[in-house]
Amino acid sequence: MKEFKGRVLIPGECSAQALVSHGGFNTLASYQTSFLTGDKKATCSDQNNPDIYKKPMAGVALCLPQTIGSTTGGMILFTAADSGRQPACMLFSKPIDSIGAAGVLLADIWTDAKMPTIDSLGDEFLDYVKTGMNITVKEGGVVQITE
Repeated sequence: MKEFKGRVLIPGECSAQALVSHGGFNTLASYQTSFLTGDKKATCSDQNNPDIYKKPMAGVALCLPQTIGSTTGGMILFTAADSGRQPACMLFSKPIDSIGAAGVLLADIWTDAKMPTIDSLGDEFLDYVKTGMNITVKEGGVVQITE
């Protein structure tokens, strides 16, 4: 087991399998097909993100450097949470960007969905974690990773 500590943006605890994106996470491109087809697994439709393309995003520990894309990105994350398609948690290696922050805050305030969010986990975190590893988010920004 390896532990990382980051800054808590949305508090909470959860356990989920990791889904790792080494590139920026384009919320609109990733969720667009899911919203159009009613795909409850939220299968990633961003073909420009080979790390997570065609992988389900609902209920996973989404590990990423930052979000990218247009200003609609925050509303996309809110809509994912409102429709039950959100990740179990969002774990940012870098300080959260404004798009990601808007989305997780909107989801936390306006939905009953829980999506703990930790940022500033560091580049070592993103280098270490692999898709499929087990992630446990603890209070205080502690993220535990096991094989």
